[in-house]
Amino acid sequence: MNYKYFPQTSDDLRTMLEKVGVKDLDGLYAQIPDSIRFKGDYELPLSMCEQEVRQLFDRLGEENKQLTCFAGLGVYDHYTPSVIPSLLQRSEFLTSYTPYQAEISQGTLHYIFEYQSMMAELTGMDISNASMYDGSTAAAEAMMMAVAAGKKVNKVLVSGCLNPLTFEVLKTYALHHGIELEVLPIRDGTTSLDDVKARLAEGGVAGVMVQQPNIYGIVEDFTGFAEACHEQKALFIMDSVAADLAVLKTPGEWGADIAVGDGQSLGIPMLFGGPYVGYMCCTEKLIRKMPGRIVGMTKDSRDQRAFVLTLQAREQHIRRQKATSNICSNQSLMALFVTIYCSLMGKQGLKEAAQLSYAGAHYLCDELLKTGRFHLTFDKPFFNEFYVKYDGDANTLYQHFIDEGILGGIRLEDGFLFAVTEKRTKEEIDNFVKIAAL
Repeated sequence: MNYKYFPQTSDDLRTMLEKVGVKDLDGLYAQIPDSIRFKGDYELPLSMCEQEVRQLFDRLGEENKQLTCFAGLGVYDHYTPSVIPSLLQRSEFLTSYTPYQAEISQGTLHYIFEYQSMMAELTGMDISNASMYDGSTAAAEAMMMAVAAGKKVNKVLVSGCLNPLTFEVLKTYALHHGIELEVLPIRDGTTSLDDVKARLAEGGVAGVMVQQPNIYGIVEDFTGFAEACHEQKALFIMDSVAADLAVLKTPGEWGADIAVGDGQSLGIPMLFGGPYVGYMCCTEKLIRKMPGRIVGMTKDSRDQRAFVLTLQAREQHIRRQKATSNICSNQSLMALFVTIYCSLMGKQGLKEAAQLSYAGAHYLCDELLKTGRFHLTFDKPFFNEFYVKYDGDANTLYQHFIDEGILGGIRLEDGFLFAVTEKRTKEEIDNFVKIAAL
């Protein structure tokens, strides 16, 4: 019996060497210059049994300091139902990540279809693709979509209230695709419609990108933004935290043409920075500009429900020179994660988690303001994240939080960006305030 992941035997090696016409491994590597060949001994540990390996990694894991998280900036400490990891490993889902052969990929195609349906409903948009790498690259793909749809214009206006990490990715994509980015100024913590209209009136703009909630946690009023964009033949793009859309006005309701963001807030653990999953939804008229693929439902020869790849972008097969994007795969496992999470939580569960996060953030903000040492920077509505100034040495306070086992927000500009999710208890919040007031 062949064991797929076992190393080759001596006979295996001899057979392969004979096939390529050399006698030994030295002959195989003879063309590599001697000056760059490694001649020392590898520093490999002694062999261990399974129990010893588990003990080793347990000891390594104990070196990680687990902090109570009050930080956000696009990544949030939400609760993960324990059943999800078990369901992820079911055999019908563990098929090849690219489900070209529908007859052997029904599990993958099914959950991608459900994922698309859920994300389209969550964003209020017509169409969702089969997921992207992460939120920042999804935003970059939306930027490229806008330019492709605009044809002879290559400028995209980006709100100054956009996550700076996302903006760095936008700049990288723009540099290599001949796209010009222009940052809209921040007006009292928000994006000004007047600024958008004035810049659009000058012409040459393919799209306008905003964020909801924005970098300061503020829930912005985007009334009139879509109309202003459409009057000048530009696309309106919204980048949103997925979980917040359970209670906030959706991009579809704001009149957005493209909705993007990260799905990490839908139960995916922070995982030391990934992997995450980007979502992208759009109006039906933009479907052929969307990167990736779309899964649809049909009937098979026995009149049973079946799932197929309904639409695949140019970059996957033909006319690659006309492709909008180079995306031809997706974060399928993380899309499955999000799908199971949303199925378990349901509409009411998603709303309750969002409401608890909102209530916790506002309670923390109120308690911090009572100390007299924190001041809310902008008098604007916020969701589960807010930006405050601190009367004191902010770096010292940040380190003090860490010493007390707390990840005390994000140091942003000259203040703090604090975030609260449904996982934070009243006792944890009260303890946070107590430490902050010392």
